[in-house]
Amino acid sequence: MRMVATGLLVLMAVIYLLTHGRVGGWAFVNAGAEAGMVGAIADWFAVTALFRHPLGLPIPHTALVRRRKDDLGASLEQFVSENFLTPQVMREKVLDAEVVRRLGEWVSHPENAERVVSEVVPFLVRAVERVDEAELRTLVEDVIIPRVRREDLSPLAGHLLERVVEDGSHHGLVDLVARELHAWLALHQDEVEAIVRSRAPSWAPTWVNDQVTRRVYQEVLRWGRDIKDDPQHNVRAALDSYLADLATDLQRDRMTMARFESLKERLLDHPQVSATGVRLGETLRATVLEALTDPTGHVRTRMAAELCGLGTRVLADDAMRSRLEAWTADLVVGLVERYGPEITSVISSTIHRWDAQEASDKIELHVGRDLQFIRLNGTIVGALVGLVIHSVSLLL
Repeated sequence: MRMVATGLLVLMAVIYLLTHGRVGGWAFVNAGAEAGMVGAIADWFAVTALFRHPLGLPIPHTALVRRRKDDLGASLEQFVSENFLTPQVMREKVLDAEVVRRLGEWVSHPENAERVVSEVVPFLVRAVERVDEAELRTLVEDVIIPRVRREDLSPLAGHLLERVVEDGSHHGLVDLVARELHAWLALHQDEVEAIVRSRAPSWAPTWVNDQVTRRVYQEVLRWGRDIKDDPQHNVRAALDSYLADLATDLQRDRMTMARFESLKERLLDHPQVSATGVRLGETLRATVLEALTDPTGHVRTRMAAELCGLGTRVLADDAMRSRLEAWTADLVVGLVERYGPEITSVISSTIHRWDAQEASDKIELHVGRDLQFIRLNGTIVGALVGLVIHSVSLLL
């Protein structure tokens, strides 16, 4: 394109020389060629002055890109910050994009949900594998145990126990214990009778002790069956009352609270607490790894099903989708407000690292074709203006 523009300038010069001194219509051609040369040379100077000194002469306000490279980078950074990375623009773009709806529609397909899980699981596996025994021991001994030691757990334990009693969440455990107790009594008659017989007086006749022992066992067995079968049994009611009182005392009675904290300290001082915590962590880690690495396992299947269900709910629930869209826009706006300057600073810092000549060459190669069209247009427009001026001169 540079050669085409220069060739047009040369053409104008040749026409000017060939028509110089002629009259009539050739005078118009000569005037057009002369003005075309002026326009071509003027636009050549303007285009060249952007990137280098014309003819190597250090004319002021030339080679602008080389001299103002850093200023141009800063201006471009400011332009992007003020016109693109603004909260209003980003919010509008995010809301218009309907990111949540599109994601929901995509993950609502089971194959896409499984693909997401397959892509995420390796990262989860690597993260879990990095937690070794030494890190677990450090976590338990240096973080968890000192934190538990500093905190007063009595009010928390009392509050949790109070909620358990109010909700009746412990009744399932009581039912299990009652069933197991009755089953044990039914299966171990000889052991129970032996315990009772060992407490019988030696002076009593043997047949009397046997009858009493048998009767005591039957009553104990009936008592266990009553506890198992009767949800309103007085033993159950007494247990509920005791747990409720204990929950209150753990929150308000100083003596009970002190005993609970003392028990906590004795448990934490036991050497097996740390080892048990580490073993529990290792077991949990191995279980999680085994579940994650099984492609057909329950965990991965459940993750894919939940993700697919979430996508379906997002599409069906307009209110939920609107909230998620708003939260996404708020998140993006927050990130832009916090990290926008760091993002746009990449522009100025990158341009600052460029060599001045390299930057000038890159920009010229990118926009140079259009700039050469400016030279072509300047030549043609100059020639037309020359014709108009020559015509006006003749009229005057």
